[in-house]
Amino acid sequence: MYNPTVARLTYRALLGRRRAAILCVLPVLLIVIAAAVRSFSGADDQVTANLLGGFALATMVPQIGVIAGTGAIGPEIDDGSIVYLLAKPVKRPTIIFTKLIVAIAVTMVFSAVPTFVAGMILNGNGQQLAVAYTVAALVASIAYAAVFLLLGTVTRHAVVFGLVYALVWESLFGNLVPGARTLSVQQWSLALAERIGTNGLITSDVALPAAVVLLTAVTVLATWYAGQKLRTLKLAGEE
Repeated sequence: MYNPTVARLTYRALLGRRRAAILCVLPVLLIVIAAAVRSFSGADDQVTANLLGGFALATMVPQIGVIAGTGAIGPEIDDGSIVYLLAKPVKRPTIIFTKLIVAIAVTMVFSAVPTFVAGMILNGNGQQLAVAYTVAALVASIAYAAVFLLLGTVTRHAVVFGLVYALVWESLFGNLVPGARTLSVQQWSLALAERIGTNGLITSDVALPAAVVLLTAVTVLATWYAGQKLRTLKLAGEE
């Protein structure tokens, strides 16, 4: 199911100079803010939870997911270069699965790693906050990559729709509207973080069993449907 050639081409596309620079903006900003906060206010568990939850998990992780997920396949579909890949003797579900793995890996590296570093800067993993939010970022990366990879296969405006989802639904409604929280990847990942963190500093509106089921279902269904959509793409001369 995993094709090294497809993976290499996808990594090259995602980590090109321009896209890599974009991917680095939010992680660098998070670490700079963490260092500034620590220097001014010292180690504070509540401040750490607020920054890692409000900025890292609610804003940075979904936006990194948008860039990696849509960028793994969207540009190839938009410019038509996908036909060269589809013409190769590689099954289309294999293409989707490989691109998903690459998108997940890139999202994890550019979101979970800086989340952990920021947490250690802020309070040295007091109350297990750095580890808890890192786990949440890792889990959220999987679901976000799958959802935004699907968007890249169904619309030419995947980045726009992805950013609207990330900024409006996850960052705004997911934090402010009680009913919307149960349909938020952020809240599902927080359910795992809540189990790791201590002193009630991390809370989620979704129970852990439900969160695991929803994360799994969304990832599997998005990946399956992306594969189905790729099957419908026709090459010249195909019946």
